[in-house]
Amino acid sequence: MTADAASGHPGMDGARAPATAAPGSEAPLGAPVTSPGLGDEPAGALRDAARAYVLGLGDDALILSHRLTEWVTRAPALEEELALANVALDLLGQARGLLERAGQLGGPASTADDLAYLRDARGFRNCLLVELENGDFARTMARQLLFSAWQLPLYERLRHSNDSALAGVAAAGAREAAYHLDHAALWVRRLGDGTDESHRRMQEGLDAVWPYAAELFLPEPFEGGLVLGALVQRELAVDPAALEPVWSATVHQVVTEATLEVPTGDWRPAGGRQGLHTEAFGFLLAELQSLRRTEPEASW
Repeated sequence: MTADAASGHPGMDGARAPATAAPGSEAPLGAPVTSPGLGDEPAGALRDAARAYVLGLGDDALILSHRLTEWVTRAPALEEELALANVALDLLGQARGLLERAGQLGGPASTADDLAYLRDARGFRNCLLVELENGDFARTMARQLLFSAWQLPLYERLRHSNDSALAGVAAAGAREAAYHLDHAALWVRRLGDGTDESHRRMQEGLDAVWPYAAELFLPEPFEGGLVLGALVQRELAVDPAALEPVWSATVHQVVTEATLEVPTGDWRPAGGRQGLHTEAFGFLLAELQSLRRTEPEASW
């Protein structure tokens, strides 16, 4: 499925920017690498950093999409099964556009399918939050709240990226993320401020996933953070630390309205951006890639 990209998007100055590049075409990598005041980083280093950045975003969407599809036939109500399937399809569309772009940005020529189905676990750069097992419905909604509250402001900023392909995915993705956030927030409030049992489960779900959100705001694991800084200055990427205040305000408001307590503690697991994943990730990947690896020459 392809992302529902807009035909154009506002540029940094408010003007209409070029339409998103079609999958498989080569879109320009934003601003020139020789821009004044940004050091002497070689073009290859910047392109590699841009590829890693886009790849991480695409992996986030792909892996969370797969997790949500695990609710199909298992959701607590038919309407909710359809809602979760639609959220999963939105994320899959985002993943398709982002992985296509990552495949264009250096390294061996790769399609979105190649990147999704032919990498091993160490090659994936998704955050740990999205790969966590679903648990019960309350835990899934807590995970979705934390992720969507981060993805929405991220995409709102990336809509104005100097990389036209990335901006196109973000323009469509921001509208989708706004719905995903509203949907998750509704359920967190409903369960948190519901019965004693639903409140207990919602609090336990929030407590379980909360520590993993800290990874969303860490600098990308590029050498010294210098290359990420260059991407941010060229308006190709977003500084993750800049997203934390708006994320925190959004999540804390929902948690308060749900009569829940904000979790505390110093444990902040990380490593997903470096290819270090949880034990559950191997099982997820085996299921995700099973058909392609069983029939590598098949086409349809």
